[in-house]
Amino acid sequence: MKDLQHWLRKHPEVRTIRVAAADLNGQARGKRVPSRFADAVVENGTRFPVSSLNLDIWGEDVDDSPLVFDMGDADGVLFPTERGFMPMPWLEAPTALLPIWMFHEDGRPFEGDPRHALRAVVDRYRARGLNPVVAMELEFFLIDDSGKKLQVPPSPRSGKRRKAAEALSIRALDAFDRFFTDLYDAAEAMDIPADTAISETGLGQFEINLMHQDDALRAADDAWFFKMLVKGLARRHGFAASFMAKPYPEYSGNGLHTHFSLLDGSGRNVFDNGGPEGSALLRHAVAGCLAAAQDSTLIFAPHANSYDRLVPGAHAPVAVCWGYENRTVALRVPSGATSARRIEHRIAGGDVNPYLLLAAILGAALEGIEGRAVPPPPISGNAYARTDLPQVPTRWEAAIDAFEASSLLPRFLPAELIRNYVLTKRHERHYTAELSPEEQVELYLDTV
Repeated sequence: MKDLQHWLRKHPEVRTIRVAAADLNGQARGKRVPSRFADAVVENGTRFPVSSLNLDIWGEDVDDSPLVFDMGDADGVLFPTERGFMPMPWLEAPTALLPIWMFHEDGRPFEGDPRHALRAVVDRYRARGLNPVVAMELEFFLIDDSGKKLQVPPSPRSGKRRKAAEALSIRALDAFDRFFTDLYDAAEAMDIPADTAISETGLGQFEINLMHQDDALRAADDAWFFKMLVKGLARRHGFAASFMAKPYPEYSGNGLHTHFSLLDGSGRNVFDNGGPEGSALLRHAVAGCLAAAQDSTLIFAPHANSYDRLVPGAHAPVAVCWGYENRTVALRVPSGATSARRIEHRIAGGDVNPYLLLAAILGAALEGIEGRAVPPPPISGNAYARTDLPQVPTRWEAAIDAFEASSLLPRFLPAELIRNYVLTKRHERHYTAELSPEEQVELYLDTV
C-alpha cells in the first residue's frame, strides 16, 4: 500500500487514474478517479456490481444472468493487484492505470473473475513445487477504418499503402517506424517486456513477442495491458490496431501463441531431459492439453469472428495433435537448447482473454501431469491436410455446447465462471446473429 501511495507522490503530473478489472471478455471495466482521491481506492478498494465482470461484449447485462436481479445486483469489492500503478501513454493527459480484481465482502475471491481463475491454477502448481514460465506472441493488424472498406493505413513516411502482405519484411516495419518506436517506448514505461517485432503474412499484420515470465499472472497482465496499449496508441497515430481473429477474409487471421515450461524448486526446467524429445512430464502436459482442446475451444475462439479463422490451411490449427518443430499442429515442441524445452500452444486467436487462456492451458497441462496421461504419437508433415485426426469445434454453437457439457474443465475452472461464461457467449451469439458481416467487423474491430 505504501508503495502505491509513494508512486503517486513521485508522479504529481498524474491528475486522474483509471481503476480497471478484466471481465470475461477481456474488456477493461472500471472507473475514472481524480488522483487526489486515489488514496481511498488504495486503502479501501472500490466497489462494482458483481455482474460487471459478466457483461456482454457491448457492455450490457447478459440475459437471465443470476448475478443481476437474482442477487439484487449486489456489489463486489475490488482491490489493487500486486502490479500497482502504471502510466497510460496512449492518453494525452498524464494518467495512471491501477489494475484491480474482485472479492466478496467477506474477503473470498469472486470466482467469476478470470484473474482469480488463473491464480487458482498457478497455486496448484506451486503446491506441487512447480512454477510455470510463460511467453506470449501477439499478432495484430494496423487498419485504416475511416472508409467503408478496411485497408492498411498509408505509411507515415511515404504516404503509400501496401498492396500485399510481406512476411518478415523490414520495409513493412520501417513504414510504421514512428508508431513502433512509440510503442516500444510506451511498453518500457509500463514495464511490459516487448521483444522482437516482425511483419506477418496478412496485409498490415505484425507480431510482437512478449518475453518469458516466471510469473503466469504477470504474463497474462502483460498481454492484457499490451492489447490496450497497442489499440490506444494506434488511435493516437490516426489509425486502428485490432486483435480480432479475422479482419480480412482473404488473409490469415490473428493468433496468440503461448509458450510454457515448468521450473522445479531449484529452478530446473522439468521439461528438459537433455535430449530433443523432452521429458515424460512434457509429454504428460501435452496429453493434458490435447485432452482439453475441444472442450476449451470457446476460450481459444470466444467470438463469432473467431470461427472465420479456424479453417484448415490458414495458419490456424484445427486438428488436435502435436509434433516437434511443426507449425501445422496445435501443440508444437520447438527445437533449440534443451534447457529451454517448452510447449507452444497454437490454437488461440488474438481476440482471447489472456487470463482465461492461461488458466485453460496451464490447467489442462496440470491435469495431464497429475494423471500421467500419455499423448498419441507426434505428427510429422502437414497436419492441415490430415482428415483422420480429431478436430476442434469450428462452429461457435458447437464450441459453446462442448464447453458447457465438459466434465474435464470443472477440474481446473470454477463452476461459477463456467456458468457465467456460457451465459455470456449464448447471449452474444444470439445478438450477433442479427448483425451483417460488416456490422460484426465494426463490433469486434475495437473491442477485442
